[in-house]
Amino acid sequence: MTGARTEAALARAAALMPEAIAAWSDFLRVPSISAQPDHAGDCRRAAEWARARLAGFGFSASLMETDGHPVVLATHPGPGGDAPHLLYYGHYDVQPPEPLELWPSPPFTPTIVDGPHGKRMVARGAVDDKGQVAAWLGAFAAWHAASGTMPVRLTVLLEGEEEIGSPHLEPFLAAHSAALAADAAVISDTNLWDFTTPAITTGLRGLLYVEIRARAAARDLHSGLFGGLACNPLNELAALLGALRDDAGRVRLPGFYDGVLVPDAAHKAAWDALGFDGAAFLGKVGLTTPVGEAGRGLLERLWARPTADINGIWGGYAGAGAKTVIPAEAGAKISFRLVPGQNPQAILMAFKKFLTERAHPDLKLTFHELGAAPGIAVATDLPVVAAARRALAEEYGRPPALIGCGASIPVVESFKRVLGLETLLMGFGLDDDQVHSPGEKFEIACFERGLRAHIRLLGHLAAMNR
Repeated sequence: MTGARTEAALARAAALMPEAIAAWSDFLRVPSISAQPDHAGDCRRAAEWARARLAGFGFSASLMETDGHPVVLATHPGPGGDAPHLLYYGHYDVQPPEPLELWPSPPFTPTIVDGPHGKRMVARGAVDDKGQVAAWLGAFAAWHAASGTMPVRLTVLLEGEEEIGSPHLEPFLAAHSAALAADAAVISDTNLWDFTTPAITTGLRGLLYVEIRARAAARDLHSGLFGGLACNPLNELAALLGALRDDAGRVRLPGFYDGVLVPDAAHKAAWDALGFDGAAFLGKVGLTTPVGEAGRGLLERLWARPTADINGIWGGYAGAGAKTVIPAEAGAKISFRLVPGQNPQAILMAFKKFLTERAHPDLKLTFHELGAAPGIAVATDLPVVAAARRALAEEYGRPPALIGCGASIPVVESFKRVLGLETLLMGFGLDDDQVHSPGEKFEIACFERGLRAHIRLLGHLAAMNR
């Protein structure tokens, strides 16, 4: 049951909601694109914006330098005593907006438009992750306005390199582990089950991302003079990568499925009860027929089974008109989505061996690892999860679904390994938010419910024994 202090904070949130949406818009106007060096100053501006907002409602907040973009680190003592302590994590950097011509409005001019669920905000970062960060910042603002303090002890960590793989985050965690000590972490960078059904994410797939370069002749060759005799790197690489999966959709790397756990009957029953509509899910993006491992349920394929995908392949001539060459070099990028129990480095070694053993004698292969993180099973028996279940049930009028996520949030594993922290994953995005794509949006209703749910979460956690 919601307490009087929480009700007061919710009342203040209702009065302050226009201010919270305006602050969110201000945050979105900063083109904090971490991947592009020309926007380094904008990344610092976004960090300073967040630092100032936190300081405005009682946090001790500062910018901490790294070898890349700065980290925002802020703390609030809360009510004192033995209050629970949460570490809130988010990121202020965003993906590049290109191609610009596909945006319905300029990507860094936040625009509120009508949609099937009411008003929505359209901008780069609208949901990933500035909108979700702005929601819990709004919750903090409401608590501060209602009571002059926070109901629990809080630490905030905002990084500016999540969209480029967080290259400097782990050294920062290790160097500041004492300052980051907490009872649990909270991340809002995930989705609802659907617009009316809240969710807590309990599993994340990991990632192994590899770039391959394949080289044969010393130069490009005339396909008439050399075709049929000279090794063609594009042909060979396409054949090698095409052999990665069998006709049943299973990955053929030896040992690939070692350690992979099959979901138990309770998990499968819970997933079946969600009523997932695979045809509608694929139909939204113009597809009709699922791929993946034969004999596996659709949600099991998305949440609990590993994958191998070609993300890009190139080589030779791709310009206008004809140029009949056998290229000297070809390349490809491959991602493996991994599940708990798989070892990314063991998968990488198996992948290298699989390709090199099958490669033409004239084909020279080089491999570059571009990212690796294991799959994560998130604990559900935590006080913060119990508080979240109550908060979401109150806000939405129904209990939250416990769902998986096919994507990766590597910081969850880093928090566990470096800081010893379990993480609550409570997000408010939707599958159609067009994350990383032109036209990224966040429903205003999802933002408002997220803000209120964070208020309720803090209230319920404060009422618990630590």
